[in-house]
Amino acid sequence: MARRRESARGSMPLSELLERRESRAMASFGVRDLDTMMRFAPRRYTTPAPLRSLHEVHEGEEMSAIVSVLTLRERRMRSRQGTILEVDVSDAVEEITLTFFLAKQHLVDWHRKHLQVGAHIVVHGIVSRNKHTDQPQITHPAYEAYEDTPEGRLRAQRPLPVYPLRKNIAQRTMRSATEKGVEFADSLARPVPEEIVAARGLAPLPQAVTGVHLPTTVQDTREGMAHLVFEEAFVLQAIFAQRRALDARTPAPVLGAEGPLQGAFEQRLPFELTAGQREIGDGIIERVRREHPTSVLLQGDVGSGKTVIALRAMLRAVDSGHQAALLAPTEVLAEQHHRTVTGLLGDLARAGQLDGHADATRVRLLTGSQKTSERRATLLDVTSGEAGIVIGTHALLTESVEFASLGLVVVDEQHRFGVDHRRRLRTKGPAGTSPHVVVMTATPIPRTAALATVGDLDVLTLRESPGRRAGVTSFVVPETLRNWETRMWARAGEEIAASRQVFVVCARIDETDEAPPAPAVLDADGQVAETRLEEARGVTATAERLALRPELAGARIGVLHGRMAAEEKQRTMDSVLAGEIDLLVSTTVIEVGVDVPNASVMIVLDAERFGVSQLHQLRGRVGRGEHAGIAFLDTRLAPGSPAFTRLDGIAGAADGFALAELDLQVRGAGDLVGEEQSGLQRTLRYLDVIRDARVIEQAREDAFAVIAADPDLDGHPDLSGAIDNRLRDADPDVERS
Repeated sequence: MARRRESARGSMPLSELLERRESRAMASFGVRDLDTMMRFAPRRYTTPAPLRSLHEVHEGEEMSAIVSVLTLRERRMRSRQGTILEVDVSDAVEEITLTFFLAKQHLVDWHRKHLQVGAHIVVHGIVSRNKHTDQPQITHPAYEAYEDTPEGRLRAQRPLPVYPLRKNIAQRTMRSATEKGVEFADSLARPVPEEIVAARGLAPLPQAVTGVHLPTTVQDTREGMAHLVFEEAFVLQAIFAQRRALDARTPAPVLGAEGPLQGAFEQRLPFELTAGQREIGDGIIERVRREHPTSVLLQGDVGSGKTVIALRAMLRAVDSGHQAALLAPTEVLAEQHHRTVTGLLGDLARAGQLDGHADATRVRLLTGSQKTSERRATLLDVTSGEAGIVIGTHALLTESVEFASLGLVVVDEQHRFGVDHRRRLRTKGPAGTSPHVVVMTATPIPRTAALATVGDLDVLTLRESPGRRAGVTSFVVPETLRNWETRMWARAGEEIAASRQVFVVCARIDETDEAPPAPAVLDADGQVAETRLEEARGVTATAERLALRPELAGARIGVLHGRMAAEEKQRTMDSVLAGEIDLLVSTTVIEVGVDVPNASVMIVLDAERFGVSQLHQLRGRVGRGEHAGIAFLDTRLAPGSPAFTRLDGIAGAADGFALAELDLQVRGAGDLVGEEQSGLQRTLRYLDVIRDARVIEQAREDAFAVIAADPDLDGHPDLSGAIDNRLRDADPDVERS
């Protein structure tokens, strides 16, 4: 990848442009050069009140006025350390006092410097009344110098940027820093080629950043942000385009054999594949037949049959003389996959055994807690190639695991893995080649979000379900309504009495542990809503309390959590599958992959602490057999709060596709090309994948055209530099998010 040629000023350290306090303020946000500062957008803007004469304003009103400084006086505060600075100003008709309560002398000196007698200023604030003199005053007003020109009058009414702040940083410091940066806007790096800027009708970059940081009108802010939104989308799509171009130059094992295993497997399936499963499966097979590595996102709702599709592709790898690896995020899920795969394959998975099929392969499980003898035997089969299919956790990523000829990697629940995990698996292909990759998710991604988040993957969507499940209905249970809570536990008891099973999920193991915070939720104004939480319940204490509830009298209660030894966890799950445990109290260790067809009730305590995808996965653990499932999202939040409304939306969403839209709205898209995979707008600085769907598509079209003409970006050093900056905290060769 081409590296950026340094621009003269854009990469200049802010310490060379700003005062020390200004550069330190910016550095507290990780902003250390001019390019970054000019793209550090305000959180919002405030529009000043209309300019008025002082005699027209009244107590409690917000006002703006053009005034001149008459006198200044200061006195010590009586009750605490500091100074009261009083500045009398006039608009030639009326007078008013500007009052500042200042803890430090340097603040007094700063205001005296900018409020000298005779200075003309425009002042903004709310009028109050001095309780000692009964005269009107404005406490801590905003103000700036005023020039008596048409431009000056327009500037006096301009929108004021409001930047995020850290402790001991003033808003005026942030504004002063960015205003100085605007002077050098012509020297900024320009990742988007000027011809694309013009063709898309965007404001040129210098004009755009001026509109963002020093706007004259609201329209200036909109035009400025439109450029930054497009630029972010363009750089992101250029990353995806480069990765696709790299794949096109990298060899991969060609998985082209029809072979005996695939046909024998389909004959043994106890059910007919749906038309959707066949179509998606054929799409994957068509891609893995290519001589360059394919990267596919297989998305489908909980229970849509993704595992069977992936297994068909893995058997094709084995039939083609290569190996396939299935990477799962937890040992519980890895073991579940191993049981499922060996159960579906039957004698096809027992190579070398007396009852094995003549064309069988070996299916090996590799986890971190395996006994040394088991691990040694598994590694021998993996290295020799005897194991055609290897299922495991992060243990597959260690250097000691060497595949004979890895042709296909399947990653289950891709959101649970960092990008570096998948990169390491791709390096385990045969010498000089990279295996094909299929990543699966049960939290579907809407089309425009997919373009923004996994734009270098081929997205295949499985929308229909096999129809072998009874399904699940969800309800939010507010504990403030005691009869609702009582009925929830009574319903659980009724299901147990009918010989069915119940899951209860808690946010932590012990109630002395630190509980996870609630996911960020946006209020009606798009701001993060404050959520006051009760202490989260823990697994061990909850199991003890449930044993005392009369509705659950006689129920056999078990617990499952991450601190248990692997053997103990496995014994517990075996007991659940055998029907020896009626009610399992667990952490989210059962979130993905656990298949208990007899489970019919899922109760999630403190549901407000769980993410959208977590809650969807958890409720997908019930209703997997012939009995209809019911999921209770239990909360101590009051109905009507933003977080409670979010739970209502989750309960009412019919499928994962509706939930995906909701998830984007409440928490953002997460980190797209780095290590982070979630978090409220953690990575997307300006883009909104719902609002900016058209922008993403336009940026994709332009970026792919640029990379097609100049794959190494030799002629686009600023774009190359922007890509480097975007990947600064991640390996530039990371696998796709």
